[in-house]
Amino acid sequence: MVVRHCLLILLCVFSCSVRADEVRAVPGDIRLASEIWADYTNADGSGLAWDVLRRVFEPAGVKVAIQTMPYTRSVGLARRGEVDAWVGAYRNEVEGVLYPRWHFDFDAVYAVGLASGPTPTLATLGDYRLAWVRGYRYEKYLPNIRRFNQIERRSGILSMLQHHRADFYIEALEEAQYILSQAPDPSAFTLTRVTELPLFLGFTDNPRGRALMALFDARMGALVKSGELKPIFEQWEQPYPF
Repeated sequence: MVVRHCLLILLCVFSCSVRADEVRAVPGDIRLASEIWADYTNADGSGLAWDVLRRVFEPAGVKVAIQTMPYTRSVGLARRGEVDAWVGAYRNEVEGVLYPRWHFDFDAVYAVGLASGPTPTLATLGDYRLAWVRGYRYEKYLPNIRRFNQIERRSGILSMLQHHRADFYIEALEEAQYILSQAPDPSAFTLTRVTELPLFLGFTDNPRGRALMALFDARMGALVKSGELKPIFEQWEQPYPF
């Protein structure tokens, strides 16, 4: 009995020591990389995603530091550990990084097409020629995709549709709306909602990334339970994703 009692004491001491080490391992800042999405991840630090992520990390003593860059570069920096995470990942999008249990938002994914053309559904998308920005990997998340092109920039997509080099362009709602706002005649095009995809942070696979991901999951669980994130989504007039 004495031996057992001593072992229990040692286990408790060890457990407390491990927890203390984990707490000390959480960095004082998190370096986040993201593409600029209007009113979501603006370069000046404003936007829905930045507001949500500051609410997650900063009350826990972790300062949010942002970097803006093209999406594929942000993914590459996270994989190399030059930033702690990138914003807007789909689960299991790329290998060699960590995905948390909690998402922080979702993408409403739309198909942009000609108003004179057919109306796609999630089930029929695979019947068409599709296009999207390089790096978004929609072929992993949309069913039965067979024909698609990955484009380098969004500026030529409307011309691509008008000249029938693609049937539909796949994009999140906000970017799709912005692209249509640049058209001489937006009524020549249609937007069709096809699915929703949860959005994650993609964390670097190292001790720093693991500590920050554990904090993210713990904080998100508490914030969703308390409803503290709802006012942020209401402020930006976006649907609450939980």
